[in-house]
Amino acid sequence: MRFRFTASAQVAAVACATVLLAGCASTDRPSQAASAAQQAQPVQVKVFVAAMFEIGQNTGDRAGEFQHWYERYFRNAQPIAVAGALNPVYCNTDGVCGSVLGMGKVNSSASMQAIVLNPQFNFDKAYYVISGVAGTPPSRGTIGDVTWGSWLVDYDLGHRWAPEEGQPGAPVFVPRKGYEDYRRFALNPALVQAAYAMTRAVPLQDSESAQRYRMRYPDAAARKAPSVHVGTHITGDTFFHGPGLSREAQYIAKLYGADDYVATEMEAAAIALVLKRTHGTDRILSLRGSVNFDQGNPKETTQAHLDPKPGETAGGFAETVANVAVVGSTFVDTVVKNWPQWQNGVPAQR
Repeated sequence: MRFRFTASAQVAAVACATVLLAGCASTDRPSQAASAAQQAQPVQVKVFVAAMFEIGQNTGDRAGEFQHWYERYFRNAQPIAVAGALNPVYCNTDGVCGSVLGMGKVNSSASMQAIVLNPQFNFDKAYYVISGVAGTPPSRGTIGDVTWGSWLVDYDLGHRWAPEEGQPGAPVFVPRKGYEDYRRFALNPALVQAAYAMTRAVPLQDSESAQRYRMRYPDAAARKAPSVHVGTHITGDTFFHGPGLSREAQYIAKLYGADDYVATEMEAAAIALVLKRTHGTDRILSLRGSVNFDQGNPKETTQAHLDPKPGETAGGFAETVANVAVVGSTFVDTVVKNWPQWQNGVPAQR
């Protein structure tokens, strides 16, 4: 950067250099040094919203995981480019920031690390809402549900073999030693319960197509209207599917001491590891909306469920991404509005 000094500024600069006086300033007004210092001040982040994908633009078309957040908080925000991140970061004047990190563990965690290490932001007191869509087992949830993650469990870290190569009916997975510190994360129960308490009664949208689709399943949980609840989120780069792999996911959750598996997603455990190594996990929330079941109904094969005929999809995607944002924004708005009580940690709940 090249600066143009006035004559009086040049004299002042020479005087400073000659007598080595600290703190000498240019006589230009306003001070260029002060202006540069103001520009260099990092954004004090109160809440960071991490989405994984957007379908098209951030506003004005079909909504993916970020559009509702963008329209609520970032319409007037300028994009902040971050080297190493997939997409820019947006921040509003209230300290709410957000970005689309990319799908999958590597994609999302690489973006998250680039953002949290970037000097343009101060994350020392930030809360994180990892926000996106998910699948759910029909025994635990339904289309349109929104769940707060109590545990984040990595589905992939271990040893697997073909079922016919083991004992009939026995699990085909064992954890690999050495991954104990990053294959599962118990999220701050005080934070999770506070988020759940303030959002459990939030009205959720539903769709006629999702209502019809639920009736294909005999499970009581699958047939219910959408609701907000809490449970383990399983992170896997593989889009595992079918009753057998769903049981395996539940087995892994229990093997690691977590509670019931309720959502399958692709990023949260990896993002949590990045944050654990930089700012800790006490302020992480994982928020997922269920847009599909992790298996077909008893009358269809897994392959048929993965590749449905026209008109036989679940529907409810648009309603679910709206549900995620309305639930999540309830938490975000509460934290921002009551920042003096939240900045140093989760306030005691009444």
